[in-house]
Amino acid sequence: MNIKPIKTRKDYRAALKEVESLMSAIPGTDEGDRLDVLVTLVEAYERIHFPMDLPDAVDAIEFRMEQQGLSVKDLEPVIGRRNRVYEILSRKRPLTLRMIKGLHTKFGIPAESLLKQSVRKPRREAA
Repeated sequence: MNIKPIKTRKDYRAALKEVESLMSAIPGTDEGDRLDVLVTLVEAYERIHFPMDLPDAVDAIEFRMEQQGLSVKDLEPVIGRRNRVYEILSRKRPLTLRMIKGLHTKFGIPAESLLKQSVRKPRREAA
């Protein structure tokens, strides 16, 4: 198995091409092992050169709602009354630590995303 580190974009493209050709490899075979090592190298290269930012709390909640077919009513036991859920989803109110813990525990939403909050500041009326 002659595999080298991915150092350049050219190396990266070549590794992706080879990964694609090995996608049907059977685990435990030489080809399967080669695929496993190449995927690990590609992931390491991508982590450094194409870092992905975590979604904010509301985006993470909405994604999980869509993914699991959840409704606002499903969030009420964790967040509170319906109007509170809508305030959270419209970014008018931040999540509390209790809400974050509940959303993470009950729905498996990554705590790192739930801690990343952006609350809309109310617009000031012109005097």
